[in-house]
Amino acid sequence: MQVTVTGKQIDVGDSLRGHVEAATTTIVEKYFGRAIEAHVVFSRERHLFLSVISVHAGRGLMVQCHGSSADAYAAFDEAGQRLEKQLRRYKRWLRNHHKARNDEEPEAAPEATDYVLAQGDEEPAGGDGDAKDQPLVIAEMRTSIPQLSVSEAVMRLDLADLPALLFRNSKHGNLNLVYRRRDGNVGWIDPDLAAKSRRATGDKGS
Repeated sequence: MQVTVTGKQIDVGDSLRGHVEAATTTIVEKYFGRAIEAHVVFSRERHLFLSVISVHAGRGLMVQCHGSSADAYAAFDEAGQRLEKQLRRYKRWLRNHHKARNDEEPEAAPEATDYVLAQGDEEPAGGDGDAKDQPLVIAEMRTSIPQLSVSEAVMRLDLADLPALLFRNSKHGNLNLVYRRRDGNVGWIDPDLAAKSRRATGDKGS
């Protein structure tokens, strides 16, 4: 597994880099022998070092954990402990659900475009009317929408420390959304497209 260690406006010395590479490899390969890559980023916030570990453990499976401390080693070790806890929980989840895993999705995941929109009151340059109602796009990238059960979607939300996750419900194929609520619980949105279709059919037949 390839481990990349970088610093944002701070220098990552050889000793810290070696510690991070060895520890990350040991933790990840304990649970995922064929993990693809890991990226560890260090930064500073006032008197604290911040460490973020991002692991690409398989196709569509991302894990991200954070740590902070007055010492860079301690910041990484805290993130590493969280990483191991998350991976252990995920392996336990797989066993409890009797779900055989491999690196392939059961079906080809639909492709989509992921846009990053500008904040604030910025508007697209030039044009009137409809152009003013369109948000300013500052970046876009291709992504895929995985087919998952609701419980696996919630697990992936936690693993990647995401605010929300769009997925195709493996039970009925409709697009669903799980998201982190302000109270700490997870919300789940499941549009009842089948019922809507039945109602529309009934209205036409009446």
